[in-house]
Amino acid sequence: MPDMIADLVNNLNFVFERLDWLAVLDIMLVTLIIFAILRLVRDTQAVALLRGVIILITLIALLSSLEVLPAFSWLVSTTLPALLLAIPVIFAPEIRRALERLGRVSPSLDDIRPSSRRYLDLEETIKAVVEASSRLSNRKHGALIVMQRYDSLQDYIETGVRMEANVSSELLLQIFYPNTPLHDGAVIISSRYVVAAACVLPLSASGVLSRSPERQFGLRHRAALGISEVSDAVAVVVSEETGSISVVHGGRMIRRLDPERLENILLALYRSFQKRTGFRSIFQRWFPDETRESQEEE
Repeated sequence: MPDMIADLVNNLNFVFERLDWLAVLDIMLVTLIIFAILRLVRDTQAVALLRGVIILITLIALLSSLEVLPAFSWLVSTTLPALLLAIPVIFAPEIRRALERLGRVSPSLDDIRPSSRRYLDLEETIKAVVEASSRLSNRKHGALIVMQRYDSLQDYIETGVRMEANVSSELLLQIFYPNTPLHDGAVIISSRYVVAAACVLPLSASGVLSRSPERQFGLRHRAALGISEVSDAVAVVVSEETGSISVVHGGRMIRRLDPERLENILLALYRSFQKRTGFRSIFQRWFPDETRESQEEE
């Protein structure tokens, strides 16, 4: 036992004697990359795939290290290049999502700099959305309202019917009235304009809804999560079955909201978003959960 402790101490001394600032930087970079990868694949189907890959690699490494299994070691060394080429194919959606986030971290200075006029337009838009959501909830009329921020939603706007109309609660009520031509799909709002209606959004592939104890979530909720996963937009969903109001942002859903709380959440999201510049804005786009926790502490 003393010999083992002495060997451990000697090994630690060997490591610390060769530890300099470059080694610390190297370790920090590797840790940051692993953390970013885990953050990107969290709440997606890639989590199970990643877990399986890690277990498989561990087992292969252990078995191939045994000298009594030469045929198995030869098989591993032969098939390993093919497995490395298959990884980008397996994780293609997550890689694409990471590249999209990387391309969204540099908003222009004009977008970052808030103006009083833009903020007044934003308040009017939020009030119209809240009033319409409340009335739609009371009538149990389903609705999906997407509020654009920095990221362009042009690809999804082109799937719907262009409107370019001023936002009002009456207009939103008319759009989502049952059996009208535009009630299916999403409304996309930019600033104080309803840009398009009946838009088709990407459906979420994450497991957020499947882990919920309630099963009444339909395509509207999946579409709201989907658009929040590929952009920084904020989505407001009114359930057709229960009339419940939900807000979706950054792949997370806040449910069972009353009109007052809905308005407070929307205002808080946009106020904090306009104040964030530079590195903090980049951090918020890559790691929205940590930023949200810091906002709650404030």
